[in-house]
Amino acid sequence: MTRAAREQHEQHEPLSEAVSHLLEECRMVLPGIQALFGFQLVAVFNQVFWDRLEASDRFCHFAAIALVALSIVLVMTPAAYHRQAEPEAVSRNFVILSTRVLFWSMFPLMTGILIEFFVITRLIFSSVWVAVSSAVLLGLIFMLFWFALPRRADLQRLIRKARV
Repeated sequence: MTRAAREQHEQHEPLSEAVSHLLEECRMVLPGIQALFGFQLVAVFNQVFWDRLEASDRFCHFAAIALVALSIVLVMTPAAYHRQAEPEAVSRNFVILSTRVLFWSMFPLMTGILIEFFVITRLIFSSVWVAVSSAVLLGLIFMLFWFALPRRADLQRLIRKARV
């Protein structure tokens, strides 16, 4: 790819488009998180929850619910902030703040999913070792795709800029 082609490919989008894309990303993620949250809440009303899960597993489930709820708060923050703080404007500050909040929402979401995965794996296999191993493996997959892959692209972009 030529330098001109790379520069054209990497042009920054206008502020209004950046805000639109950011809010659209929030709208895409939120239904999945809300569905997970709903299933987590319903599980408490299932008799198996009380009959087969130990108290420690029920506490883990509670912690996972709290983390997913925190993730919902963070994902919804950009829309709430925009409507109240900058209802008739878009700013670079809003894009930066919202991007950070959306990024930070991934940590409690990932952790909540991993805790639930641990609890379910332990219930199915009756083995703490299998549950921990499975959750760690899934956590590594999350880290690879949610954090390492984007950082790699960012690093490659910096290297290309340094060469020019």
